[in-house]
Amino acid sequence: MKKSLGVKPYLFPMPTYMIGTYNEDGSVDEMMMAWGGICAEDMVALNLEAAHKTVANLKARKAFTLAAPGTDTLAESDYLGIDTANKTADKFARTKLHAVKSQNVDAPVIEEYPLTLECTVEEIQEQPYGLRVLGRIVNVLADEKALDGKGTVDVSKLNAFVFDQINYGYYAIGEKAGVAWHSGAKFIKK
Repeated sequence: MKKSLGVKPYLFPMPTYMIGTYNEDGSVDEMMMAWGGICAEDMVALNLEAAHKTVANLKARKAFTLAAPGTDTLAESDYLGIDTANKTADKFARTKLHAVKSQNVDAPVIEEYPLTLECTVEEIQEQPYGLRVLGRIVNVLADEKALDGKGTVDVSKLNAFVFDQINYGYYAIGEKAGVAWHSGAKFIKK
């Protein structure tokens, strides 16, 4: 029997992504977010609150990086989602993570994150239900340690984690449980 819980944002899992931008003084701004993802082959959609420093940076710089953090940087990544650059100018520096300038967009690449999408801001939509940023992926960077022998990302090597909106937990991911467009093929009538 199912129990009604009312209207809640209870969908599991939620991704954990790190948005990288530059502040007006050129310092690094990094923010964890969970409300967004891929929306087309070469596009991402980020749902953000307009008050974030990152949103001001996105509007000014028209570029960002979107990284998948690993469990080895979980504490630093969580901190970057807790604190705000609106109040803490040295927020990124406190983590001791390392940033380099992207070669493709005006945004930082965090060296410790195993997978990074370099993106341009294509559109910022102010909707009645919040702010949506649409970004175009112009390049993907992957740490060699996260690749398989064929030069493709091996998801199990990312050591990525997801967010549990229900109980506010993080869960490590990586074990393959099936094959997309194959595991359910037995149900196709021939």
